Amino acid sequence: MKSEKEDPKYGPVEIKVDEETIKGRYVNLAHIVHSPEDFTIDFIYVSPRPQVGILEARVILSPSHAKRLLAALQDNITKYETTFGPIPPSPEPFQTPGAVH
Repeated sequence: MKSEKEDPKYGPVEIKVDEETIKGRYVNLAHIVHSPEDFTIDFIYVSPRPQVGILEARVILSPSHAKRLLAALQDNITKYETTFGPIPPSPEPFQTPGAVH
């Protein structure tokens, strides 16, 4: 049985992207919820002062695609740490003095 990479029906995909999207978005918070049918990931930028969150993107994935994404992220983190060293743990985000949590 051929793998997806060897099967010709899974050939190269042309991906079109507009100028605004190619710039990307910086986010510092991800909120994940799931149901039996899908995972929804909200990517949010939270500014520290005033502490306001802006939803930059929402991605909805099937459970199997979410699992493939998890594996791809783990593979890339492993490669990153092999090249650049361990990623240090970060402190809890958004500990703005006086903020209500």
